Amino acid sequence: MKRGLIFLAPFIILIISVFGGFYWWNDGSKAPSQDFVPRDFLVVKGRSAIQIGEDLYQKGLIKNKLAFKIYVQLTSQADKIQTGQFRLSPNFSLIKVVDTLTKPPLEVWVTVPEGLRREEVVEKVIKGLEIDKENQASFRKEFLKASEDQEGFLFPDTYLFAWDASANAVVKKMTSTFDTKFRQFETLISDKKTAGGLDKKGVVALASIIERETKTDAERPIVAGILYNRLEIGMALQADAAVQYAVATINCLALVQNCKDWWPILTKDDLAVSSPFNTYKFRGLPPSPIASPGLSSLKAVVNPEKTNYLYYIHDPKGQIHYAETLAEHNQNIRIYLGR
Repeated sequence: MKRGLIFLAPFIILIISVFGGFYWWNDGSKAPSQDFVPRDFLVVKGRSAIQIGEDLYQKGLIKNKLAFKIYVQLTSQADKIQTGQFRLSPNFSLIKVVDTLTKPPLEVWVTVPEGLRREEVVEKVIKGLEIDKENQASFRKEFLKASEDQEGFLFPDTYLFAWDASANAVVKKMTSTFDTKFRQFETLISDKKTAGGLDKKGVVALASIIERETKTDAERPIVAGILYNRLEIGMALQADAAVQYAVATINCLALVQNCKDWWPILTKDDLAVSSPFNTYKFRGLPPSPIASPGLSSLKAVVNPEKTNYLYYIHDPKGQIHYAETLAEHNQNIRIYLGR
């Protein structure tokens, strides 16, 4: 009798474990409540399945976070969870929650980096929203028309846009974000002694040049100071980025979506291009910004570093070199660029 019990013990334990596991899963995968009111749930890019499960649990959208983790791993759906805004309800089962998260979200993340001109920004949005080819041309046209006077004011950031967002809505959100971010500088630029006495448009124009002309946050206040020094003595800004903007505008005027390079390598002839954006021919700031500057460049313009430098170059490794005189600058060119 005892031997029989000993023989049956593993099977009894197995049966108990199976039924116990089934009960645990059945309970853990149920909806956390009968509340059917939908809630918005945001999946941020870079969040792991474990972190997403924790977020869902904390918001009362799943009953058991361990059950969520096991389910998405066993069904190989952990890597299929999308990023963006979803609409979930507490009366969803765990399986329905996961199924919803692996389908396209209501809203999607779109990243627009610093230093892009409007024509480049719209292509980032088109790609991010996965706009169908047949609708791209009309979206592009609407975006460029809506942002016609907003070069430099489309704030570079990571946005959450609805899949069906109109171009006008995108432009409005980006310019509104710029206004919010720029608010911290309003008081400073109202003081004419700050930011070289530049108004808002002037600050953004100079910041857009710095965004394109520099490579690191550390350089930007110094380069801002250099450009202010040039403005103060009536020297031409001689900013290649502004000339690139002028040349590309001329070359790509009829090829907006097919332009190969919005920031071309300049030739000697390019430096003579007839354009108010040619900062070699015309003194002072260009008539408008040339790209969208980030906060770092805006801060540099409002808080420049005062030096006696008038020149700067980057070597092939990206290291910047400053000079106070033209002779020193030419020497840097010979040493670091071999010209």
